Amino acid sequence: MRMGLFAAFVVASAVAAGTAASQPAPYNDVGLTMGHWHLISKDVEANKKLFLAMGAKMYMPGGAPLMSFPGVYINLILGMEKGEGGTVGSVVNHVGFIVDDVQKRTAEWKAKGVAVLPGGNGRLDQAFVVTSDGVRIEILEDKTQTVPIRHEHVHLSLTAAEVPKAQAWYAKTFGGKAGTRNNQPIVDLPGVQMRFATADSKQAPTRGRTLDHIGFDVRDHAAFVKKLEADGVKLDEPPRTGGGGNTITYITDPWGTRIEIIQRAPLGQQVTSAQ
Repeated sequence: MRMGLFAAFVVASAVAAGTAASQPAPYNDVGLTMGHWHLISKDVEANKKLFLAMGAKMYMPGGAPLMSFPGVYINLILGMEKGEGGTVGSVVNHVGFIVDDVQKRTAEWKAKGVAVLPGGNGRLDQAFVVTSDGVRIEILEDKTQTVPIRHEHVHLSLTAAEVPKAQAWYAKTFGGKAGTRNNQPIVDLPGVQMRFATADSKQAPTRGRTLDHIGFDVRDHAAFVKKLEADGVKLDEPPRTGGGGNTITYITDPWGTRIEIIQRAPLGQQVTSAQ
């Protein structure tokens, strides 16, 4: 079994045990909810420091750091691999959080050493953070939310002709609701809004880059795999159940986004929080 697959099993075990820190959104009608981003960090310590400063909780399943925010888990290690290339230039152009007050929260982060980039066109309700290995994170604001920070979106970058196809694919494949935000196409899924922007040229696949893949949790892995196959979606590899009892497989969307599909094992393993 390749090291990356083993790491995914370890991460999934921690996710199952760490629900006190970050409950996933409820499953939708097809039994799916947002799960995680999986990074291949060149500098794990730098990324740990960054996410902790932004408000993450950290768990250490099997000695590997797992960062937890409301609505998403972030793994920093994928076996012995090292990612090459940030999000800009790949089909996943950036990912996004939403905070209760952009200026207040980014001031706190800056005081802890986080480099914060300003919002576009002088916007005070937007900012950006870029990890040391190139993962671009948009920060937006919702003053009505009751937590300081939560996961919000994954933003894909596609050629104009592919955008409507991608919106339709994500809505059908994952049981999402297609719509618009600021006149731009989106698909709403539990715990994440998939957003679609226009690129001048085809972007690189995510596999092997710093953000190698995103992950969705499913309630019934076998049933969801049957749905995928009925929809004509090809699995990258057969489903497997790891030592922690978690069942996973991977698919790749038609534009190059690698996606993990995981059913978590029942709770039981205890994980000690590092913060």
